[in-house]
Amino acid sequence: MMKIAKISPHLLRPLFCAILFCAAQIHADIVETKNGAREVGKITSIHGGVITIETDYAGKIEVKQALVTSITTDRPVAVRLADGSRVVGVVTSTAPNRLQVSNPTHSIDCAVSNVSASWAAGQEDPDLVALRRKWSFEAGGDVNGRTGTERQLSTSYHFKAKLTGPNDTFQYYTAYTRQEVNNDVSADQFKAGVDYADTYKPNRSWYVRDEGGFDRVNFITLYDIAASGVGYDFVKQKDEQITGRVGLSYRYDQYASGKGPPLSETGADVGFEYMRKFKNSSQLSDKVSFDPTFRDMGNFVINHEIGYEIPLTKSLWKLSTGVANNYYSRPVGGVDKMETLYFTRLILTWGAQPSAN
Repeated sequence: MMKIAKISPHLLRPLFCAILFCAAQIHADIVETKNGAREVGKITSIHGGVITIETDYAGKIEVKQALVTSITTDRPVAVRLADGSRVVGVVTSTAPNRLQVSNPTHSIDCAVSNVSASWAAGQEDPDLVALRRKWSFEAGGDVNGRTGTERQLSTSYHFKAKLTGPNDTFQYYTAYTRQEVNNDVSADQFKAGVDYADTYKPNRSWYVRDEGGFDRVNFITLYDIAASGVGYDFVKQKDEQITGRVGLSYRYDQYASGKGPPLSETGADVGFEYMRKFKNSSQLSDKVSFDPTFRDMGNFVINHEIGYEIPLTKSLWKLSTGVANNYYSRPVGGVDKMETLYFTRLILTWGAQPSAN
């Protein structure tokens, strides 16, 4: 009778690990580079000269396509070539710096550098998706109170809808704020507006905007500021943006009975906006607008808001804290020129969240 040799348990463990490693190599995508590096995982995309690979050992890895000599996939993927043609198939390496994309009915052979993009089979071309306009929304509110030497209660609500395309942005927004101090109303404001900006050249844009509402503390029963002009991006990066605007405006203020005739004047519109995103996904924003009338440049309105947003969950909830200032150079009724509101808002966001334009 033939005797079966026994394998030491100490040898079984490395043998078993080797078998698992080989199995992982068989059922995985492989990318090899000029310096001999070999990345094994799942290729999630090829886009913009970068190959993105999800690995079990290092998470997401990005490799420059110019350094890659070989690409192999274990499943069909969609591939777009430099000439615009598309094919879905399994990718294999045929020679250094060359690959083949094949399916049961078709096969192409090309250089690695000739691949413009690749994505999961059955999904859409990411460049076509990027060309579509996308809606994003946010809604928030806060209620703050204080008792003691001074009784204070303030409430505010806001809603914003933003439609973002590759070269333009449309925004609709509305907000209401009311504040009482010792039973006296110190703020009672409502506003709603639209803002459209179109980037016609790198760092250059044109815009139109209109905002209307009321400010009862300042005896303004109805106001409207319509403006149009040009904008320039002094800085335009993924995590930081500085934009300036200048244009013409029309301002209309209707005051409460006995507080004076309505104001109806043309003027200038000057704006500045700063945005900075940080590594922890928080964001700082600072926005100011200045609208003087041409007939009397000393008659102007300044609106300013600075806020800092902190994400509370991965995608839905944020906490925003900041200060909003409204300055009327020619207030009616003897009210203060400057209104300052401090806020802490809980914000719900949904829809697409594109980067700032």
